[in-house]
Amino acid sequence: MAKFTAAELEVIEILWREGELSATQIEEHLARPITNSSIRSILTILLDKGHLSRRKVGKAFLYKAKTRPESAFTTAYRRLVDAFFRGSTEAFLAHLIERENLSEAELLNLKRLGERNPEGKGKNKS
Repeated sequence: MAKFTAAELEVIEILWREGELSATQIEEHLARPITNSSIRSILTILLDKGHLSRRKVGKAFLYKAKTRPESAFTTAYRRLVDAFFRGSTEAFLAHLIERENLSEAELLNLKRLGERNPEGKGKNKS
């Protein structure tokens, strides 16, 4: 299961976007300053959790994401739906539709998507 802290997610997002990088290169891409030792700690945690791989090139290690963004999204989405909508995808979607200022075209597109899946063939039908 792909669970990330905010700091871990910030680091793995850089690796998803940029590909294989060293700790120093990751530090250069961060939006906020984090010490190199903190980045290395985060990388060690991500390695231990199985989300990264690394290989040694010269004196540096290069890190690469093993967990795919889609897997992380699915886990985060399920946690959100379970925590705030009692596991109901329908309630989650209704909330988004009610809260977002969707255009007529966007609503029509959502309707078309629903019509393509009339039997509710997703993994969670609630």
